[in-house]
Amino acid sequence: MEERGLGGGGKGAWRGWRTRIFGGCSEPPFCWWGTPVPPGATPGQLPPHPKPFPPHRHQEKNLTVRCEQDLGPIVLIRLHKWRLFLEDAWFCKDVRVTAPDGTLYRFPCHQWLEGVTTVEVREGSGKKPADDELEILKEHRRQELKARQEAYQWKNFAEGWPRCLNVGSIFELDSNVQFSCVRATNFTGVLIFQGASHLLAGFLLRNSSWNSLDEMRSIFSRTKGREIVPEYVAKHWREDDFFGYQFLNGNNPIVIQRCTALPAKFPVTPEMVAGSLGGGTNLNKEMQEGRIFIVDYEVLEGIPAGTIHGRQQYVAAPLCLLHQGADGLLRPIAIQLSQTPGPTSPIFLPSDAEWDWLLAKTWVRNADFYSHQLLTHLLRTHLFGEVFAIATLRQLPACHPLFKLLMPHFHFTLHINTLARCVLINPGGVIDKATGVTYEGMLLIGQRGLAKVTYTSLCLPDDIRHRGMADLPNYHYRDDGMSLWEATESFVSGIVAFYYREDAAVRGDAELQAWVMDIFTNGFLGRTSSGTVSTWVSPGVAGGQGQVPDALCCPPPPPGIPSSLQTVAELTKFLTMVVFTCSAQHAAVNNGQYDLGAFPPNAPSSMRHPPPVEKGKTLLQHFLNTIPEVDTTANIVVALILLSSRLSDRRLLGHYPEERFTEAEPRRLIRAFQGRLEEIRDRIEERNHWAPLRYSYMNPLEIENSISI
Repeated sequence: MEERGLGGGGKGAWRGWRTRIFGGCSEPPFCWWGTPVPPGATPGQLPPHPKPFPPHRHQEKNLTVRCEQDLGPIVLIRLHKWRLFLEDAWFCKDVRVTAPDGTLYRFPCHQWLEGVTTVEVREGSGKKPADDELEILKEHRRQELKARQEAYQWKNFAEGWPRCLNVGSIFELDSNVQFSCVRATNFTGVLIFQGASHLLAGFLLRNSSWNSLDEMRSIFSRTKGREIVPEYVAKHWREDDFFGYQFLNGNNPIVIQRCTALPAKFPVTPEMVAGSLGGGTNLNKEMQEGRIFIVDYEVLEGIPAGTIHGRQQYVAAPLCLLHQGADGLLRPIAIQLSQTPGPTSPIFLPSDAEWDWLLAKTWVRNADFYSHQLLTHLLRTHLFGEVFAIATLRQLPACHPLFKLLMPHFHFTLHINTLARCVLINPGGVIDKATGVTYEGMLLIGQRGLAKVTYTSLCLPDDIRHRGMADLPNYHYRDDGMSLWEATESFVSGIVAFYYREDAAVRGDAELQAWVMDIFTNGFLGRTSSGTVSTWVSPGVAGGQGQVPDALCCPPPPPGIPSSLQTVAELTKFLTMVVFTCSAQHAAVNNGQYDLGAFPPNAPSSMRHPPPVEKGKTLLQHFLNTIPEVDTTANIVVALILLSSRLSDRRLLGHYPEERFTEAEPRRLIRAFQGRLEEIRDRIEERNHWAPLRYSYMNPLEIENSISI
């Protein structure tokens, strides 16, 4: 590479500009060169004779560029790449130019250069549209966004679902959003998937019921190093304590809410649950004092069930009532397996026969499997993460401070989601073939789920308050999540304050406003009704259950998903939600999938008999014949092993190896963010030290920056 400059120095006064180029090569090396561009330069002024050099993996190349004139501040460089005989793609990390007076200019690039191409890279300071005065920089912004909007287009995946990237397979993805070679090798099955399939080969060919509950342990006991939590689950899955614990710290910790009045469709009487509540109290009193909780899987009502091996499967939409005991633990006290009460929809109780109660709880775990996989995990992290990523690529140029902030949190997201549409949620994919819902049923669940998403539910502090879960003990998801939200908010707030000094700067940033509107339109389908829809009751209208304390009432519904942002505070909250969703929230609902789902009865992916319509008929063999057969279980477990694996090239939350920010203040804020994450890690590890079951899914050591698996 050789750099030659243009400027206004004296004739014959040659000046040396020292240039350092950093990059990494994944294929055979190739040639390229660059030219620094001062303010006001035009393409016709570029020097015609570049000097090539062959870069190598992780190479730093030092060059000296001489010119007759003082170039002044360098605002833009152009990098030119030629291709030799074979494809010679090369990744450029950044370019650093030291002026004769010692001034250092950094040009973050962080992109692949393929074929014969020219790219223009701006100096690394974050710049909003209002910060650019030179026409050459304004035009650069326009052209960059025009090219990106052509490269990253929206398409509909299904009616009522968030829109997604318009590609048909991972091979159509731009190189800059594809998996690295290391991750592709690990992920595509050469190491993990094929290894797991071989390990479980003895189960994949058995389409019969399990012989016993104890036999089910063998499906994970062979998975060396991954058996500790599944073994705990296998020992405790029957216990009501553990059943309740999973609503707080399991894979789906966002569906439970405090119950201040029973819905008419769930006619639990005080007499039914008196034995579960203990003496000296009753159901009405426990509700009024905030110790009754409910989980409602209404979203599954009427969902069409499919077939596996030609045999009909079944789907239920249960309701579950839980009670916080004097010891602080949460336990189920009543379960109804449909949304319609009546003689054929009995309310199951802990006092019922052992297998009746156990089967009722297993139906709830099956419903929770669908709710978690399709809504909490797929919709609310993966699909929303993709929406955030596409909107960022389409609406924010690389120099925009919010692009610099957000892009590390979309690392590999477009690749993993494209792969999911080809393997997991496609017709004939894992969800279609190894779960009890049809493909059409899956689409309907996603459609209903999106219709119920609120801005409140995406912002953890608001969601905790809205669900009435602020005071329940042993809610590690809430406690760890709030610490992470606050740390993220502090970091984001510092970045926003550095670049947006006042509310007017937010309102006047056209690129920012286009970004928010793109998310609102294509992610949330322009729904203006996405504010909180409360299921709580106000004081005095508790359906005959008495007065509800003010502290337990839901506040007035806040605004829905924003289509514009007007203040610094609004921008900070929205950005915090985006970063949290793509990092901590995904870790919370993804990382425990194998741990809590490997033992089949704890998270059955299908049910082979309909929900019981009367009590006293269930025995062990009927239970074994209801949960998934062996090969269906094995297929799901293989997927769970893959999806909850810790791959070698993961990037942990708060670690930004690409160093997109060049100013001192954002870099200081990153270090402070990392320090807070270390404090959170220490607190979690101290709590976990003596715990019989450790909650580590929101330990910063287990949280990736992005949704990449």
